[in-house]
Parts: sequence; structure tokens; C-alpha cells
Amino acid sequence: MQGMIMHHAQAVEMTALISSHTRNKDLQALGARINASQTDEIKFMKRWLSARGESTSMQAGEMAGMSHGDMSVAHGAHQSMPLMPGMLTPQQMDALGKARGAEFDKLFLTGMIQHHNGALTMVKDLFDTAGAGQDGEIFGFATDVDTGQRAEIKIMQEMLEKKSEEGKT
Repeated sequence: MQGMIMHHAQAVEMTALISSHTRNKDLQALGARINASQTDEIKFMKRWLSARGESTSMQAGEMAGMSHGDMSVAHGAHQSMPLMPGMLTPQQMDALGKARGAEFDKLFLTGMIQHHNGALTMVKDLFDTAGAGQDGEIFGFATDVDTGQRAEIKIMQEMLEKKSEEGKT
């Protein structure tokens, strides 16, 4: 849960760039949807952790054994934290922040697909761990994350294909 909060926070950070970086209405609508769902899920995870007397954030040492992906430094406020699966590197976040228009759209879509695939990895890791995900609330939450992320990945892949087709005409 703590790792997924950090993971979701990066997605919210990415969607915050949309209004100032692109005029693409489809991307703006998708970004609003992603922002709302990720923000709601962060609230749920923080409530769940707080109700169990757990911290809502992870310490660097706690994360070292959990990250399956790139162990480089995370972006922004998490300077000393390794990346969770699928999270964008500081270099990817910088490139996204500098891009505008069609370049931003492509970087956002490819980056968010990478990001969402990381969340799917985290859910799979949860369900592959003996005894984990048995709590009904967690099972429902993780299943909802999996379903929502898969649906959004499909939408983003279609948007990328459409952009690719438009570029050929």
C-alpha cells in the first residue's frame, strides 16, 4: 500500500502537466479520469493504512527489497527512494515536463502506459505472495486497480495508434 501510494502520486504529478502542455481534448479528458481515480485510490490506501496504525509513506530502507524495476532515484519529493515498477525515471519526468503539444502527448501516453504496467506488476506480485491479498478490502481494491489500469492502457494504446495514423497522412 505504501509503495502504491508513492506510485499513484507520480501519476497525479504527470496528469497535472496536461493542462499547460497540450490542447488535446481527448488527452485532457483521459488525464482528468486518471487523476480522479488515482487521487481517490490514494485516499483509500491512506485510510486503510491509518486504520491499521501504519505509516502512509515508506522509508528508503523498506523499499529496497520491494522494487523489481529500475533502482535509480525517484523524481521530486522522493529523492532517496528507489522506483517502484513502471515509475518514470527523473530523466523521463524532466523530458515530459519540457515537452509540449504532440511531443508531450506521445511522451505522456507512452509514460503512463509504462506506469500502469508497473501497477499491474505490483498487483500480480501481491497476488503471487502466499497469504497476501486475502483481506476482502485489499482483494477488491487490487482487483479494481488491475481492471482500471488495463482499461486505461487499452485507451492509451488506441490514442497512440490514432496519433501514429494521423502522422502518416
